[in-house]
Amino acid sequence: MSSLKFGTSGLRGLAVDLVGDAARRYTKAFLDYLLRDGHVTALYLGRDLRASSAAISADCAAAAAAMGLRVIDCGELPAPALARHAMAAGAPSIMVTGSHIPADRNGLKFFRASGEISKADEAGILAQLGDAVDGDYSAKPVDDSAAAAAGYRDRYRGLLAGDTLKDWRIGVFEHSTTGRQALAEMFAGFGAQIVAFGRVANFVAVDTEAFGDAVFAPLPGWIVEHGLDAIISADGDADRPLLMDSQGQFVRGDVLGLLAAQFFGADTVVTPVTSNTAIEATSYFASVVRTRVGSPFVVAGMQAAIAAGGRCVVGFEANGGTLLGSALNLGDAALPALMTRDAILPLIGVFGRAAAENCSIAELVAALPLRVALSDRLENFAAEKSRALLDGLSVPAEAATYFAARGAILRSAAIDGLQVFLDDGTMVHYRASGNAPELRCYVEADTEAQAQDALRWGLATASAATTHG
Repeated sequence: MSSLKFGTSGLRGLAVDLVGDAARRYTKAFLDYLLRDGHVTALYLGRDLRASSAAISADCAAAAAAMGLRVIDCGELPAPALARHAMAAGAPSIMVTGSHIPADRNGLKFFRASGEISKADEAGILAQLGDAVDGDYSAKPVDDSAAAAAGYRDRYRGLLAGDTLKDWRIGVFEHSTTGRQALAEMFAGFGAQIVAFGRVANFVAVDTEAFGDAVFAPLPGWIVEHGLDAIISADGDADRPLLMDSQGQFVRGDVLGLLAAQFFGADTVVTPVTSNTAIEATSYFASVVRTRVGSPFVVAGMQAAIAAGGRCVVGFEANGGTLLGSALNLGDAALPALMTRDAILPLIGVFGRAAAENCSIAELVAALPLRVALSDRLENFAAEKSRALLDGLSVPAEAATYFAARGAILRSAAIDGLQVFLDDGTMVHYRASGNAPELRCYVEADTEAQAQDALRWGLATASAATTHG
């Protein structure tokens, strides 16, 4: 049985299940689906740095070429850079990436000429899925990688003045993210002193929501060793940001999105239920719209907000990936809308805020009236186990018994998974990952110690319940 399925953002599964025939089949299905609505003449392709990505990209190119389309190879680059470049050409695109999930997995992220595909588009692609078209591997795609990378950098040129960050010393954790060069070049262009480190030859999965992962262990030491004001990075395809402040503390993705939305003057914010529950209480925005987890849901929410009259609509996820729904004029930059997750946009917004207020990143975050929020996950946790746990907790009596050790349930929400608010002042939220066999646990509390305790309890109790239940 194939592991391939659509998750929160794109098709994902084991790389061995995707390379070859499957990649050609899904590419053909995507293009057949688009051809029902109009004329398609070209397909743009990009990829991350996984060992399997080049072969899968070649399969996608072969399928498109065999269907008579021009294939434009944009090389190894951030997913938002590919989307921007293809959309500017009025063409669809496919990013070969597994994003933040383990290196033995991979995926396809599909973009129409107008932007990310929707959940309805996913169903349409699956309806077209059939036999693979014979691939023409002798056809050479057009190499447009330099133009795609340059266009992405130019998008943000002038967003901050060239000396805005002249007093900042910023580390770039390169690992195997496709955004490492763009991060260094853009922030150097804003005046920062850049120190790059941590580049690896083999792909390393970096989950920007799992701060306890071993891959992050050296970062606090690098802050001290290099005298840094911050460390920035991104996940594999650079649509999810990472930020550590000068005190060696990670800044959560939803905090990054919140600060960036403020900097860009948003009146409407669209964000999943996993983002900090105190965002509404800040009263920073005229409207806050909550969605399920996944960029297709955020995009749909943004489109609805724009239709309802939103002037400046910004979306962000708990992972920090930020989407711009409205064109902006800021500094010397005229910034077009780009409704797909981007790692660099929120980082620019946060540093822009800190520079404008002449404060550190830590001071900027400390001034926010937010609750302490933490998250982690149980890995190698089968989807069936997640489903059994969540199905059980959907029964009020079972949920009351499960959470009794922590307190009584005041209220709950089931927008995506199960979110429970308890009378001990904590919130515990379980949801199954849409991309990997993992159970995610998100918690909130008034203090760091309470949040740490709630997270430990949430993970341990879920593990024990599914082991012995």
